[in-house]
Amino acid sequence: MAQRNTWQRERVREALADAPGFVSAQALHALLRDENTGIGLATVYRALAGLAAQGDADSLQSPDGEALYRACTTTGHHHHLICRSCGRTVEIEATDVEQWAHDTAEKHGFTRAEHVVDIFGVCAVCTAAAENERAGD
Repeated sequence: MAQRNTWQRERVREALADAPGFVSAQALHALLRDENTGIGLATVYRALAGLAAQGDADSLQSPDGEALYRACTTTGHHHHLICRSCGRTVEIEATDVEQWAHDTAEKHGFTRAEHVVDIFGVCAVCTAAAENERAGD
């Protein structure tokens, strides 16, 4: 069932596009609340779920188990490198992972296998800032 394209959903889409990286529904809702949009948390969750289902948003689970979203810049299957410090995200190709997933599924008799690979680390900018901070101590 297609979601209606309401002004609330469009505002969630815009806020997501303006976010610097992956963001939780709660964080996006707080931003929209601060703008006095009147958009409720349930509406934000529905809009994000719809955007993710349509391929207009990437969705992943943080290491803490929280669902995070970001406006999708690439269509089709892809993977991410995500900075745990600032949220910077880089979309990456992972040909070796794709082959491994296919081979592993086939070896065990599975078909139509799907996978999600997101790599969390600390980007070069955040690493340098932390090193500079340590050097200043």
